[in-house]
Amino acid sequence: MTAPRFLVPLELSPASVGQTILLPAAAAHHAVRVLRLAVGDALTLFNGAGGEYAATLTRAERNDARVRIESFDPVERESPMPVTLAQSIAANDAMDYAVRKAVELGVAAIQPLVTERSAPLPAGERADKRLAHWKGIAAAACEQCGRNRIPEISVPLAWNDWLAGWKGAGILLVPGAHASLATLPRPPLPVALAIGPEGGFSEREIDAARSKAFHAVSFGPRVLRTETAAAAALAALQTLWGDLR
Repeated sequence: MTAPRFLVPLELSPASVGQTILLPAAAAHHAVRVLRLAVGDALTLFNGAGGEYAATLTRAERNDARVRIESFDPVERESPMPVTLAQSIAANDAMDYAVRKAVELGVAAIQPLVTERSAPLPAGERADKRLAHWKGIAAAACEQCGRNRIPEISVPLAWNDWLAGWKGAGILLVPGAHASLATLPRPPLPVALAIGPEGGFSEREIDAARSKAFHAVSFGPRVLRTETAAAAALAALQTLWGDLR
């Protein structure tokens, strides 16, 4: 059985091997109360800075869980095809799905976008909570899929504002476009994959992307939901030029 993985906000380094440390409250709760781990059980820790630490649970009390760091593995599981997912904001469950699957599929960064037809983004504190929620989903996805670096999820931007600041190559999913991913050459890095909302990008938004040299591509004969399109397109990109081979 694979040892469960925990993201911990700790200053770990290879010098930590041999030390016994106190697990942060959230990780301790998940290990002891949710997973029911016991003294002697193995677990893996990572802090988002790269690499991971094999550890053994040495104390498993409700408010006091400690582990001994056994070894450090500098393993990297990042894709050689880093992609920024420029995702139009979708309704809660759909956006959560898009973020989770994008992280599993190796996305390097996620840029939530406010587009003409995207789901509304609440203002103020509620917007901050949504961003924190997406970051939590990304962290949990890394725990599950084995990644040791957490993709950055940026503050949502308006479509035109983000386009104006993007300096790399771009791919835009547009139903009915003449080109497909298979007809494109490998894009130079950095590259962004832009996914429209449920109603699709408007013609103005498509024209704005084309003016920035984005390639408009279709993705088969069926129209996909926004969260499905993000996962399917990332999987295709990783198959063509990344590490899903």
